[in-house]
Amino acid sequence: MSIKKQYLKTKPQANVTFELPKEAAAEAATVTLVGEFNDWNETATELKKLKSGTFKTTIKLESGKDYQFRYLIDGKVWENDWAADAYVANELTFEENSVVTV
Repeated sequence: MSIKKQYLKTKPQANVTFELPKEAAAEAATVTLVGEFNDWNETATELKKLKSGTFKTTIKLESGKDYQFRYLIDGKVWENDWAADAYVANELTFEENSVVTV
């Protein structure tokens, strides 16, 4: 897993690329990125499946903020990002959410 950040020079934003490797979702048909940036909408941000089996997407996020997120595999299984900047407790599920700092 990896998170890449490319900061824009003209705006307080960054292009943030999220990747979920084949090992984390080998049998997955779909993976979506769900978080504070899309109001936890489970279908809003679908990752593209590459030939390598890795799932990937890039979104613009405002810099200077932390964003909680998780991956949703096939609409059933939640997965954190092993390369997240931090993790915070999720009181609803008693699990943790990944955090990306932009």
